Amino acid sequence: MGLIETYRNNIARKKQEMANLSSDRARETKKIPDLKKKIISANEAISRTKSQSTVKSKLGEIQRAEKALADIDKKVASIDTKIASKDKEISNEEKKLRTEVDRAEKKKIDEEKNRLKESEKQMKRINDTINNHSRVQSEMQRTLIDLQSIPEKITVLFMASNPTGSMPLRLDEEARSIQEMIRKSEHRDSVKFETRWATRPMDVLQAINELNPDVIHFSGHGSDTDELVLQDAEGSPKFVSKEAIVQTMMTSSDKIRLVFFNTCFSYGQAEAVVEHVEAAIGMNTSIGDDAARIFAAQFYSAIGFGYSLEKAFEQAKSALMLEGIAEEKTPELCVKEGLSARDIIIVRP
Repeated sequence: MGLIETYRNNIARKKQEMANLSSDRARETKKIPDLKKKIISANEAISRTKSQSTVKSKLGEIQRAEKALADIDKKVASIDTKIASKDKEISNEEKKLRTEVDRAEKKKIDEEKNRLKESEKQMKRINDTINNHSRVQSEMQRTLIDLQSIPEKITVLFMASNPTGSMPLRLDEEARSIQEMIRKSEHRDSVKFETRWATRPMDVLQAINELNPDVIHFSGHGSDTDELVLQDAEGSPKFVSKEAIVQTMMTSSDKIRLVFFNTCFSYGQAEAVVEHVEAAIGMNTSIGDDAARIFAAQFYSAIGFGYSLEKAFEQAKSALMLEGIAEEKTPELCVKEGLSARDIIIVRP
């Protein structure tokens, strides 16, 4: 039984006790007129009689009636005290009842507020889940669209130049290592590797127009003034400016996604060319023959496994460290503004 019901039962019981006291009081006060009537009647009898025995008898009746009246007054006073006390008890119980009713009402209101708040939270969780599902679905859809836009087969155009009079480079070893690592990759049939040797400036446009490549790889020498060192008809060095390279990329196939300058001091060229292609790799200083070969081979191996450009680049740096070649900070990856290397995948995995 709750407190409210207890207080209500207490009030009902005390009110019944109050009613009983009132009945007792009424019953006692009802006797008073008869007793007063007896006293008046006895006084009248005394005034009419001369008999001493009658007088004595009537005085006795008066005395008994007055004593009964006094007893009644005493009982009524006691009952009035009990009624007053009971009235106070009822008032206290009613106060407790009001307090408990207010408390219960407040608790009910608070519970309703909490229920509404929890319901709002639940609705928010549901909406968040729906929105999250929508976002995931949108991301999946975008991923599918992106994957569909990624070619299943790509062509890597490897252009090498080692003019007479320049430091000899083992460019054939670099090409062989790249081809070997591509053959070992999971998607080896998806990467077509084409080589061009003793590259002259005009050979660049000719090869691009012939092969329509996805990746262009320059291997050889570079100058510290942002120039690519190719060769002329006599095999002597032919310096090609950064601006010429950028113009070539701008006017070439829009299929080109990556330009790899595996030449010394080529960071400026890579940085400039990403205005027209998604990404480029260049060297911020000179790079050793072994470092260039190992870095390039591992890079294309990771591409052949369908990894992102970022992962392929980082794995290539790791390969240098594993071989104990302290040139892992020489290669630099440049990405077109608004793109992320993490999201660029060259061949569909």
